[in-house]
Amino acid sequence: MKVTVMGGGSTYTPELISGFLDRLETFPVDELCLMDIDPQRLEIVGGFARRIVEHKGSPFKVILTTDQRAAIQGTRYVITQLRVGMMQARRSDEYLGHRHGLIGQETTGVGGMAKALRTIPVILQIARDMAELAPGALLANFTNPSGLVTEALARYAPQVPSVGVCNVPITTQMGMVEKLEQLYGRQIQPNQAQLDTLGLNHLSWHRGFTLDGEDVWPQLIQGYIEQLKSDPEPDWDPALIASLQMIPNYYLNYFYQTGQKLKSQEKWPPSRAEEVIEIEAGLLQQYADPTLKEPPADLMKRGGAYYSTLATQILTAHYNDLGETHVVNTPHRGAVPGWPADWVLEMPCRVDAQGIHPLPAEPLPMVCFGLLAQVKSYELLTVEAAVHGDREAAFQALLANPLGPAADQVQVVLEDLLETNRKYLPQFWA
Repeated sequence: MKVTVMGGGSTYTPELISGFLDRLETFPVDELCLMDIDPQRLEIVGGFARRIVEHKGSPFKVILTTDQRAAIQGTRYVITQLRVGMMQARRSDEYLGHRHGLIGQETTGVGGMAKALRTIPVILQIARDMAELAPGALLANFTNPSGLVTEALARYAPQVPSVGVCNVPITTQMGMVEKLEQLYGRQIQPNQAQLDTLGLNHLSWHRGFTLDGEDVWPQLIQGYIEQLKSDPEPDWDPALIASLQMIPNYYLNYFYQTGQKLKSQEKWPPSRAEEVIEIEAGLLQQYADPTLKEPPADLMKRGGAYYSTLATQILTAHYNDLGETHVVNTPHRGAVPGWPADWVLEMPCRVDAQGIHPLPAEPLPMVCFGLLAQVKSYELLTVEAAVHGDREAAFQALLANPLGPAADQVQVVLEDLLETNRKYLPQFWA
């Protein structure tokens, strides 16, 4: 069985390798193909990946290539974890917002839109190659903005089975498992717990939790409110959580506490991208060490906790027809009554050999739905803009985005966005 990683030169790749090594009994990969357009980086990360696998007795081959079609040919699974424009483009996304007095972030606001416009055409080309060279293969997309990219795949590559994946839900679930372990004084296996989340990627609300089928959300939410009240610098206003009776995805900070986030940007540099550039330089230096055979501790500084756990869990559930429940991004197909059935949502889904099946879910309350509908409008317009190079759709996407510019500044910001990313957006300059 062949598995392909697009963006194999990512510093996350060694963690992914470890995940596959841990699951060999249930997910018997024969060949792991790492594809990247940066040969130097691929050689460093790929060389380290090979040493990790050799250290474990070489149970599968690690193939390195810069040829996308060769990487996809005959594969069973494709994982996309790429960054068009690499980390310098992320820095540009952050400072695009910053110089216009807006949120500067890689997945939300104007920076998230810039990233989506660069990324969607590249992911759709991967999907087209999969349809031709690996029909039936599943595409697991980790590339941000994950939900928006998955929306584009659902609309413009429906012939390719795909799922959008993010580590926020599993990180949240594991954090809640730890709290319950402290509360009950016993160890809890992750498969005993289930988190109920609904929304969009990076715009979701955690609203329920069961342990062995028993609803334990009341204890968790009350404990969380008490924790916030005792914290001198709480993540959220306790009154907000008490009113919602839900825990917002931490990316909702950009929407609920915009002023606070803008104030923190005044301290730049360094922005988060600039911090990560430094972290990655150190990681790549370590990866190049021919004696290194295990992922270094510094990898945790990069973020992405439980990334390999989630990636391998989903592929294993699909391969083995397990019918496990995971929170992922997919068109809900009517699972949420009253919402457009073709919207891609982040929600609990059953994963088996037939694919990704959204589980029936109650709609979010009006206080959440208003924001969600506005952001989904922005997402749908951004997909059209990215696919067709449509400047009118791009203008309207910025206008619809809650973190976008005022109406009289939309054209100025759009021109800056397009010019800053000119070499990555040929569809707008044809």
